[in-house]
Amino acid sequence: MASTLADINSQIKKYDEQIAQLRKQAEDLRNQERAGVIEDVRRKIAEYGLTASDLKLSARGGSVKRSAGVPAVKAAAKYRGPTGETWSGGRGRKPRWVTEALAAGKSLSEFEIK
Repeated sequence: MASTLADINSQIKKYDEQIAQLRKQAEDLRNQERAGVIEDVRRKIAEYGLTASDLKLSARGGSVKRSAGVPAVKAAAKYRGPTGETWSGGRGRKPRWVTEALAAGKSLSEFEIK
């Protein structure tokens, strides 16, 4: 099956057009299904008397965020530095005292809180 570059490019163009048509059909079907789901949800909200608060939604349509007065839960400290500072060992940058101790040849296990 000997094909020329022009033949292959022609096939690619044809398939790209078919892909575009299929994506459009999929988007149209999704929009139709979405409309039905929205109507079903609205009916159930009215039927059960649900509020945005019941659904944990804000008035802007997003989810309810933690209020500013509630502090974030901190991870428990797993390591204690030479001057009493602590570190949970979590993701992100290591504290300076950890990187300096490791550079000096010390092991992280030396600083574990037992």
